[in-house]
Amino acid sequence: MEGHISISQSFASSAELTNMADQSIKSLYNTAESRRKNIDSSWETNTATYQQNLASAIATYEDCLQLADRLSLFSPNETLEDLTSGDLQYLLINYRLAELIARVSHPDRKNVLRRAREAYEKYLSLLDHYEILSAADKKLYQTYIDSPIKFSTISTTDPNARRNTKIANFKLEKDLKKKLEFLEQDPAYLQNDDDAVRQLQLTNIALCTHNTFQSLESLNRELEVLAMAPPNPGSTPAALEYDYRERVGLTNADGYSDRLDNISRISAAHKGPILDSGGKPLRPFTLLDSRQTLKDGVFRPGHNLPTMTIDEYLEEERARGGIIEGGGAASGLSPEPDEDNYDKADAETYKAREWDEFVEANPKGSGNTLNRG
Repeated sequence: MEGHISISQSFASSAELTNMADQSIKSLYNTAESRRKNIDSSWETNTATYQQNLASAIATYEDCLQLADRLSLFSPNETLEDLTSGDLQYLLINYRLAELIARVSHPDRKNVLRRAREAYEKYLSLLDHYEILSAADKKLYQTYIDSPIKFSTISTTDPNARRNTKIANFKLEKDLKKKLEFLEQDPAYLQNDDDAVRQLQLTNIALCTHNTFQSLESLNRELEVLAMAPPNPGSTPAALEYDYRERVGLTNADGYSDRLDNISRISAAHKGPILDSGGKPLRPFTLLDSRQTLKDGVFRPGHNLPTMTIDEYLEEERARGGIIEGGGAASGLSPEPDEDNYDKADAETYKAREWDEFVEANPKGSGNTLNRG
């Protein structure tokens, strides 16, 4: 009959709505995962672009979380066997949120860590409800519940025990990563085997749980450091006035300050007489030629100006004998003889004759009288 919907049509419509919702949360979760992986591959963490991408990924995961709540994806009446292999990945939404929130750069760092802690706690609470935590993780979770602020994965103070625990944690993380890589090597095999997909998801959850406890311990250590930091005075007018008074060294009403570089002290030290009645200097001073020298130096450059030209400097150096002239290839050239200078020509002739006579009187080798062969 027209105007009535059959039972089969009602069930079909319900199934179609469920399928559309599954597709919606699946596509939304894949978008969030894609943005997170892009952030993980980025090495510039202090830029504005990185923080914008981080905020976008956080918003996408929060949309996934809201959609999962509307769909009642996780029910308090369900167990781990009731969850499909495809829905196991959505257990990590709170973990991914906490991981990204901890990277947010904000002046109120304590509030950022508080939000990250809340997301980690929701993640662990959900795993505890579905009894996914291993025996060791369940013990750590109980330790965290007993004392969240003082939680540590290594409770002992013995150095050897702490070292062994760190080594065990490192080996566990290494083994989980190896197992995860092995299961991800054959995507085609995972598509045809639901048990393999389930094992892959549970292994990934185990690795994330291990990292959660490590991160909670790091949050506590960072909060301890922040607790020792001085309080931020803020940007109120009173705080700005206090900051100015502190910078100039006037922290007290009477003007007293422990600063040695107090501006008022430095300026006051350059006032008053230079010498006392006995001639003892009272403050540092500089001797000048005259008052005119001081006046002439007011509008001159800070560097020394030249006092002579380059030619004048060279002439002065030549007069002092600081310039060596001659040498080089020109020094081997003989000057042209002056044919009109008979005295110089006769002197050169006598010099040549004396050299010839010396050569004739002393033949080559005549001086070698002790070492003749």
